[in-house]
Amino acid sequence: MSIQWFPGHMASARKQAAKTMALVDVVVEVVDARIPAASSNPMIHELRRERQRPCLKVLNKTDIADPTVTAQWLTHFQQEKGVTAVALSCNKQSDVARIPALAQKLAPHRDDNIKPLRLMIMGIPNVGKSTLMNAMVKRKVAQVGDQPAVTKSEQRIDISPRLTVYDTPGLLWPKIKYPLDGFMLAACHAVGTNAVMEEEVAAALGDMLLARYPATLEKRYGLDASNMDGVAIVEAVGKRRGCRKKGGELDLEKAALILLTDFRSGILGRISLETPDTRQAMMDAQVEVPATDTADENIDDQA
Repeated sequence: MSIQWFPGHMASARKQAAKTMALVDVVVEVVDARIPAASSNPMIHELRRERQRPCLKVLNKTDIADPTVTAQWLTHFQQEKGVTAVALSCNKQSDVARIPALAQKLAPHRDDNIKPLRLMIMGIPNVGKSTLMNAMVKRKVAQVGDQPAVTKSEQRIDISPRLTVYDTPGLLWPKIKYPLDGFMLAACHAVGTNAVMEEEVAAALGDMLLARYPATLEKRYGLDASNMDGVAIVEAVGKRRGCRKKGGELDLEKAALILLTDFRSGILGRISLETPDTRQAMMDAQVEVPATDTADENIDDQA
């Protein structure tokens, strides 16, 4: 299965973002610390390069990501030109309070009431942009929800005479290049449910967890993970949790949601699905979505 999701409102949001980029000094790109590269939108990189804007890359949800892997990603991103990376939780006010000063270092010429620092918060759906915005403003100005694409329009907030912030809708890109990226995005709930089959996403997640955190699976669900694959993991979770339909048939959809929810909520523990090394290995293998796949097949104007 190839996962693609580019609702109609994202196309218009991309056009608006290109216009707003001309007005800002620093792009604050929020990514999911569990999948920092897979959750980094290449369209944002393109827009930044066109306008030559520096980037403060915020690795959010570090409280449920593997800390050792997060440290590797920080080192990796700090090597990119014009990028400063920071790992934090947008739910912690003390973490969010660090952002203006970090961004200021990327635009030292914007530091007074005449030339206020102008930030643009960007990222894919459901990575915590609205949570970050609300924490920076210290009041609810952006809708927050555990669903992709809650924010559908751009807004500007003047936090102080010296700081202006633009909040933008979550943006995916028209074609997800690598199939594994699609599964990682879906597992982290960055893709609309209309674009995925939960059982397939959970099975893919099971394979990733078996490769990196088999002991976590064994401890949580009381199973022996040896000689299992992702499908077997979903089936085992269903059996352990009594997921049965009428007549006794195993309810794989319910089992899949249990595994996905346990991962998304952090109940499984601090887990990262990719490292800089595994990312490079995937890219070297060049396993891409076939050219016959098109983004138009999954555009949903009602999303």
